[in-house]
Amino acid sequence: MAKTLVAYFSAGGTTKSIAENLAKAAQADLFEIVPEQLYTEEDLNWKDEHSRSSVEMNDAGSRPAIAGRVENMAEYDVVFVGFPIWWYREPSIIDTFMESYDFSGKTVIPFATSGGSGLGETAENLQALAKGAAVADGKRFRSDASVEELKSWADSL
Repeated sequence: MAKTLVAYFSAGGTTKSIAENLAKAAQADLFEIVPEQLYTEEDLNWKDEHSRSSVEMNDAGSRPAIAGRVENMAEYDVVFVGFPIWWYREPSIIDTFMESYDFSGKTVIPFATSGGSGLGETAENLQALAKGAAVADGKRFRSDASVEELKSWADSL
């Protein structure tokens, strides 16, 4: 049986809730991707081109530091990676996470939360960062996705 991890970044709580329910549904371990420097409300103001999130997302090389590590990443066969959609893709901190581990031979499955944006080029981006992994297209969830919906999705993969 494959050992599964749900790793997630949540800026406001929606992605955290989905990740916790997905971990229950998939009988997976859970890891929160916490930025070394936490985001403030001002940092997350996407309408301000000088906000931290805007600056990071406009710099393809931005790699915000992460506090903590998955110490036993080698043990996992399947890694769900969750995040809110920022600028039609994964936040830069997810790029940091993907570059921090060897995903060779693993299955990486992105999942996201968004008020309306799809995953865009997220799967392609993650595939480029996770050499040797099989990266699935993933899925976007509403904030009210049920454990049953998440289980049905996880079981279908």
